Amino acid sequence: MPMKMVDATLSTFDGVFERFRSEAPANKANLILFLADKDPSTTLSWCPDCVRAEPVIYKKLEASPDNIALLRAYVGDRQTWRTPSHPWRNDPRFKLKGVPTLVRWENDTVAGRLEDHEAHIESKIESLVVGK
Repeated sequence: MPMKMVDATLSTFDGVFERFRSEAPANKANLILFLADKDPSTTLSWCPDCVRAEPVIYKKLEASPDNIALLRAYVGDRQTWRTPSHPWRNDPRFKLKGVPTLVRWENDTVAGRLEDHEAHIESKIESLVVGK
């Protein structure tokens, strides 16, 4: 099955996330990738770890034979993300510390996560996808 990918920003997240949650039982794996926004002047993410991890994550997910849903949640520009009161830093479901962060969403909770320093490691992505 092809990977299903949806995007959300801070302002659209709640609605997109509710739909993602309602469709979760139909998928083998449900993942949320928290990313930095793209810099309009370069069209690349302002976060070097995101630039490094994104292609690796997409390659691993697209190669999977399983039905996978990926919600890409964009945290905002650098200034927005660095604010200590950023909603996803303080959300008890996610407790984000850095970007990129890839989480496995299972049974309405975070069942596993890869933080910024490890989100580009293929073997760890594979383990997260299969739930080990």
